[in-house]
Amino acid sequence: MDARPTDALSDTPTAADRERWLELLATLDPESLTDRFLDRVVSVPGYSPAPIPVSELRRTGTLSFVSLIEGMQAGGFSEPVAVATDVGVSRARAGVPLTSLMTAIRHDFTVLWEALTRAATADDAELIVRHTNIVMRIVDDYVHQTEAAYVAELQRMNEEQASVRQGLIAAFFHDVQPAPERLRALASELELTDNPPLTVVAAVGDDIAALRVHISGLERAGGRVFTHHLGDTLIAFMRQGALRGSRLAEIGAQARALRVGATVAQHGVADLRQAAATAGALAHVFTADETGAMPWSRGWARLAARGLLDSGNPILADVHDALARCTPAERARLEEAARSYLQTGSVGASAEALYCHRNTLANRLRRFADLTGVDPLIPAEAARLVVGWA
Repeated sequence: MDARPTDALSDTPTAADRERWLELLATLDPESLTDRFLDRVVSVPGYSPAPIPVSELRRTGTLSFVSLIEGMQAGGFSEPVAVATDVGVSRARAGVPLTSLMTAIRHDFTVLWEALTRAATADDAELIVRHTNIVMRIVDDYVHQTEAAYVAELQRMNEEQASVRQGLIAAFFHDVQPAPERLRALASELELTDNPPLTVVAAVGDDIAALRVHISGLERAGGRVFTHHLGDTLIAFMRQGALRGSRLAEIGAQARALRVGATVAQHGVADLRQAAATAGALAHVFTADETGAMPWSRGWARLAARGLLDSGNPILADVHDALARCTPAERARLEEAARSYLQTGSVGASAEALYCHRNTLANRLRRFADLTGVDPLIPAEAARLVVGWA
């Protein structure tokens, strides 16, 4: 028999609770909840200073609250929570102690509960009591999923660190000139003796966290990804040729949205070292507001510009001096015309894009050439503009 007094408050929601409960949940703003969570998490040992970029803490924090709110709306999770895996994996890789991670995540409950009770009125008191166990159960489910992902990733990392494979990879990148037998040993260990083309990507700084999460997704889909740190750069490479339409191919395509340098080692491990160097260089030429991968076709001019500047060549100093003699309005029109033509290679297409007559555009290009001595219509001269404006 139920030993509770007959007047005890029920801890089971009623059918009449549904509408008001959803109204309360609708008042919860994941962004605001994340702000409160971040204020609290800095006091957790292992999170001060932040072990991963604050941007990544904010991203996963917001996704966590979105998932928790959706779970409370549905009365529980019907399938694994994707962000729980992301959090577990990324915190394990960042070296956050498991006890610190669990403490930080349990702040989710405190933040959620405080927000709910602030939104509730006195008339909601019994409703809140009836939903307390549901909220606790959903948060605990999220905690357990995160913990499982963390433990699995930590085990994988330990195995990876201890493996001969990582030693071979490190030696391959750091030896002055890998001997042929070293290349063969590496290819054999990585099961790449057929020298397949390899997709090679690189990330630096705050972009490393997103690449690590992407790598975890590839591996969960059955992909085999190899990684190595070169200074401040994380290099990742894997065999090309995932089956079209497969989950692995779908996840692999998502790399195009990451801020990574990207290239291909066409002849397998024989080209891997140079491809990694190229991908790493491309990863360093992003501007702060850019998104998407940086392949050679997009970044070559920037690399050329960086090399020329490092050697003391100003590239376009004479062009800038010549254009400085124009009025600001004329300079803007001339540069706009030249840049547009360099993008299209067509006077007609550029004129259409700039909403002017093709003769007007041709006159501006001629004026640009007369002023600067660099003719955008001549490929050998236009190349200097392409590099200088990259």
